[in-house]
Amino acid sequence: MSLTFAIGDIHGCIDPMMRMIERVEAYAPAGKIVFLGDYVDRGPDSRSVIERLIAGPSSPDWQWITLKGNHEDMLTGAHDGRHAESWWLENGGIETLASYGGALPPEHLRWMESLPFIHTDQHRIFVHAGLREGRYLEEQTPHDLMWIRFADGVSGEYWGKHLVHGHTPSASNPRIWGNRTNVDGACVFGGRLACAVFDDEVPGGPVEFLTVRP
Repeated sequence: MSLTFAIGDIHGCIDPMMRMIERVEAYAPAGKIVFLGDYVDRGPDSRSVIERLIAGPSSPDWQWITLKGNHEDMLTGAHDGRHAESWWLENGGIETLASYGGALPPEHLRWMESLPFIHTDQHRIFVHAGLREGRYLEEQTPHDLMWIRFADGVSGEYWGKHLVHGHTPSASNPRIWGNRTNVDGACVFGGRLACAVFDDEVPGGPVEFLTVRP
């Protein structure tokens, strides 16, 4: 059985992330991990989170896919002039700068800038935030994929696939809403770091959730 694990928003919480990776690797001997974005800001150690993600899996039996979240967008935009630096700093950037000692290395900025917005497989679509109804998949904008929010209970058709995302935090997550799963367990706000487990051969939602406390 081939498995995919989708891990929600981390926000600089290195200890829960490391414990979640250990749980996932104990769950199966091989598989794919999709990190759903928002690795930086608000939490205590964004630098260590980015360093660990850049290092990648410790075994060739595992594949890691790291998607871009809106906080990576704010951070890189603050550094290249697309966004106001004050906007980023007011939304958790101060903690990120502190973890880096005041300046981010260029290689970390390049890595965050190059992250993909979306990952799809036979049965699912993985993004940071969501999809906009009424647009074809190829017409979804980066802003849609990184910034859109869903109200509780909202679901769509999603071209016959199950949508997996983070971005909208709640201590009640992870939750399934029809054809949609929200994996943002509000870890940095005192909730949980959450992971949804999917059987790659079976359509629909997760077969199980894994969670760790901060």
